[in-house]
Amino acid sequence: MNEPNQLLFFFSALGAFNGFLLSIYFAINTKKKEFANYFLALLLLVISIRIIKSVFFYFNPQLSNIFIQIGLSACILIGPFLFLYLKSFSKEGKSNWVIHTVPFIVGITIIGIFYPYMEHRKVWSNWIVTGIYFQWLVYSILAIKYLKPIFKKIKQKEKLKNLEVWLLSIYLGVFVIWIAYKIGSYGSYIVGALSFSFVFYLILLLVIFRNNRETTFFQEKEKYKNKEIDKEMLALMHQKLAIIVEKELFLDHNFTLEVAAKELKVTKHLLSQYINDNLGKSFSSLIKEYRIEKAKQLLQTESNYTIEGLGYDSGFSSKSTFFTAFKNITGFTPAEYQKLHSK
Repeated sequence: MNEPNQLLFFFSALGAFNGFLLSIYFAINTKKKEFANYFLALLLLVISIRIIKSVFFYFNPQLSNIFIQIGLSACILIGPFLFLYLKSFSKEGKSNWVIHTVPFIVGITIIGIFYPYMEHRKVWSNWIVTGIYFQWLVYSILAIKYLKPIFKKIKQKEKLKNLEVWLLSIYLGVFVIWIAYKIGSYGSYIVGALSFSFVFYLILLLVIFRNNRETTFFQEKEKYKNKEIDKEMLALMHQKLAIIVEKELFLDHNFTLEVAAKELKVTKHLLSQYINDNLGKSFSSLIKEYRIEKAKQLLQTESNYTIEGLGYDSGFSSKSTFFTAFKNITGFTPAEYQKLHSK
């Protein structure tokens, strides 16, 4: 093996090895033994198995056929584990993982017994592997559903939470590996290198977020996940939230979650939980909607406002933020809306 190949082998194998280490970490060493952690651990494990098979096969074509079969078969669980991991952080919560894994494990095992790779290479190359990658793609597409709130925040130029950056990184990393395997001419070592970069990035995020006092991103999505708000408190929170609209507290440019909680005399965690769980949006999105409603009222009754002045009087701190938010929520620019609805 010449020197360039030695370097390719080293970095590609290192990516798979890092994947194994991370899978062990999330399975054993996390503070909370939650299903989400296990799904992530298993996702990294099956990716690592696939990567290590590719690396060794590229540099050693005489690799045992059973090892090749195991590596290819592992791919059938990448999509399901990605889907289950992202879903565990959604409102739907935990899914029936048996339905999404056991049938595929049984199916690929039966196929492997009756059509072993050693004797049916063409069948594997032309049909079985194609089917596995198609299933991986289908699950990746289904998983997008649980990233929609993140994409919405990106579209509205809102700041993402550490957990959201983490989940998006997981999804994009896995999808990039799928693309590389599907269309890459030299998938073996390229995917190994991609895997190394992907896993290294995850490790970097892990170190950064672990040192951030405000996050426990690898645990459950909220500190209060298992503490449901009782009916009396729900009614009280509904009344308290109405105060924001009645007093137009949102017109204050510096109206934050902390300020709102102090004004309403509740904890910010309770207020955030109520808005997230019952309104399906973040505090900042809700306040932005209140401000847009105010702007719409002004546009219908006033004609001498500049766009900058209108946005400022509606609670926005800048013209660009107001214009972008108004367009995203209403589908019109302020001028277009005024033309359609002014009296």
